[in-house]
Amino acid sequence: MPDSLREILDAAARGVFPPADGGTTVVRQHAHRDAGVLAFTAHSVVFTDEDPRWVRETLHCLDCDALAAAMNPRFLAAFMERTGRTHDTIDLLSVATPLPGAPPLTLREIDDPGHPRVVRARTRRDDVRVWAADGGVLVLGRGIAGRLETAVEVDEEARHRGLGRALVSAARHLAAEPVWAQVAPGNARSLRAFQAAGYRPVGAEALLVSA
Repeated sequence: MPDSLREILDAAARGVFPPADGGTTVVRQHAHRDAGVLAFTAHSVVFTDEDPRWVRETLHCLDCDALAAAMNPRFLAAFMERTGRTHDTIDLLSVATPLPGAPPLTLREIDDPGHPRVVRARTRRDDVRVWAADGGVLVLGRGIAGRLETAVEVDEEARHRGLGRALVSAARHLAAEPVWAQVAPGNARSLRAFQAAGYRPVGAEALLVSA
């Protein structure tokens, strides 16, 4: 079993996952900004600078399926109270390998640091780069454990034309390493776009950020 969060993520990108043994692994945060939980098949990873004994004792006290304990709302609520952090949603976590050649659509990089999409992206990621397309925006940046993450936005009037799929595919052409994506499970439209562009679901993620 890898010892660090980045090693666990790098292995998952290669299709190598923690053992499906019903266990929970606790690792240190890569940075102060990000703490949370990753849920793989029958194994969870809690990344936090809190005492691992607190994590295990809190999980043990939950009256629920042990396989789901780390994503149980009561554990996440206790985690937030313990750390003073906030949490929005549990996301589906997907990853895709880079692709050669130019992106499948014309992109214009946005250099304005005050652009609303750049400002918002920098609250969750480092080394943020943003590109505009006709009807949409593509973001790449360093997120949890320094992994390369992407996000896209499509204007309402440009939807249902395949632009979302083209944008998330473009992220793979712009990258030289695996590209990660976090999508709320209820956002079926976005999930379909990522899967059609070759992103592979690997697990679930609950991110806790500093308030």
